[in-house]
Amino acid sequence: MGRRHRHLRRPQGPLHHRSLGRHPPPAALSPSKAPAGRYNPPVRVLLTRLSALGDIVHTWPLAEEIAAAGHELAWLVEEPFAPLVATHPAVSRTITVATRRWRRRPAAAATFREVRAARQDIVAFAPDLALDPQGLLKSAVWARWAGVPRRVGLASAARRERLSGLCYTEVVHPPEGAHHAIDCALALAAAVGGRTTPGATPDGRFLTRHASRPHWLPPGAACLLPATGGAGKAWPTDAFAALARRLLRAGFPVAVLWGPGEEGLARRVALEAPGALMAPPTTIAELAVALRHAGAVVGGDTGPVHLAAALGTPTVAVMVATDPQRNGVRGRRAVVVAGAASGGRQGRARTRAVREVSEEEVAQAVFSVAPPPPAGRGTIEA
Repeated sequence: MGRRHRHLRRPQGPLHHRSLGRHPPPAALSPSKAPAGRYNPPVRVLLTRLSALGDIVHTWPLAEEIAAAGHELAWLVEEPFAPLVATHPAVSRTITVATRRWRRRPAAAATFREVRAARQDIVAFAPDLALDPQGLLKSAVWARWAGVPRRVGLASAARRERLSGLCYTEVVHPPEGAHHAIDCALALAAAVGGRTTPGATPDGRFLTRHASRPHWLPPGAACLLPATGGAGKAWPTDAFAALARRLLRAGFPVAVLWGPGEEGLARRVALEAPGALMAPPTTIAELAVALRHAGAVVGGDTGPVHLAAALGTPTVAVMVATDPQRNGVRGRRAVVVAGAASGGRQGRARTRAVREVSEEEVAQAVFSVAPPPPAGRGTIEA
């Protein structure tokens, strides 16, 4: 890490790439050759999906398959996303890390203590094997550093960083036709005798089962999420504002939701659509409740949109720069309006725009999953 730590004889954390050493290439495991019920008795499984919101939602079906096969599951996750994991019925133990905070102070004594404590939590769980659907070195290295004997990841063509393969003892090739991120992650269930059939839909209703509608959210409101997690992935701000005005005219109350660093963008949309409500700041748990009680949710390829679809809320995803075949929303009442090309490389979400998406096209998609409420309910006093 820093110069003054070079005298240490043993790596002190998962960011020390030199701790990987030399080892033979990982063995290949085909989902079609891994029969159900392979493990008897059950085993302890470590799942290393650290972030982000949408990726964690996409990993829920894998967690459910691990539990359905009778195994005990611990999930390694970044602190801010722990609420999406801690109450999941398939998860026995949640182990948190804080890699972003640690990177800001890599040489701090507190950082070393917390890193060692996270490793010790993994060691105490004593996993028999680890599954790494994230496909990044920062996620895969934890299982190797903690001494997990079997470490399974996706084949290089299906994961985001090929370097993460240094940490695996085995790799899984997703089955033919598995293009979506959910299906690729689910292929790892082959390592524990789980089903790997493509087409699974995440179910997030466990998050909001006993929660009532927030007081600030009008009944039947259309919730807009104009921000995305990457440059070039967002539908234009003026298009969101035009959509908000269109939905208000159709009778929908409209609320603009936002997360850390997104308030300015959300405010611009709300100001350009008189009558739209600017939502208050929310935690992830509060956001989930709001999305569950929305009349409809519209946004780009962003985590809250995937969460809304998993909660069963009528959802429209506007995908302008990510592959809808890989990252499209899945849900009982979810549709994609795509302006981006499909069929990119299996492990890559980004693609190119092939056409513009109009606000009227998106409005009609909203109406297809959530008919407008009675006239006269669309104006909100902010």
